[in-house]
Amino acid sequence: MHRLIFVLLLAGCMAAPKQVAVGHYRAPDAPMYSNAVLDPAKLAGDWRQVAGFGAGKCAPGAARISQGAAGLTVAYRLCQAGGVAKGAGAMQAQTVGRFDVPGQPGPWWVLWADADYRTLVIGAPNGQLGFILNRGAFPADRLAAAKDILDWNGYDLKQLVVY
Repeated sequence: MHRLIFVLLLAGCMAAPKQVAVGHYRAPDAPMYSNAVLDPAKLAGDWRQVAGFGAGKCAPGAARISQGAAGLTVAYRLCQAGGVAKGAGAMQAQTVGRFDVPGQPGPWWVLWADADYRTLVIGAPNGQLGFILNRGAFPADRLAAAKDILDWNGYDLKQLVVY
């Protein structure tokens, strides 16, 4: 009897599976948080895509972020939602860590940047995009941290493709 009660209690503590709509990669009711202490100037540079949602049907992409007098601009070619997404233009800041990016199905929220700005985890509240950008080596500990951030923000990690 005690074992049955323990099993029932344990089952009640387990997290329910994320309910994700078709074409989306995160649970719509999950809270989502962007990096509130992001230094936008440190985003400038060349980034390569090391993972993405819906990214299994094309080669990993890249993004170049530039800092100019008018703010940040981006030129990107990313594997997203099963195809290649290309675009360029101003990254219009909504607030710290949140940007409207031309040609994207949702804003880019920087969910996490490691302390040295070598890895960025990007997501969108609408769940239609999510990817990891990196520069330099990409060790297993940063991949694990990036996955934890995506999971915490409601992403379905079963749909994440790591290159």
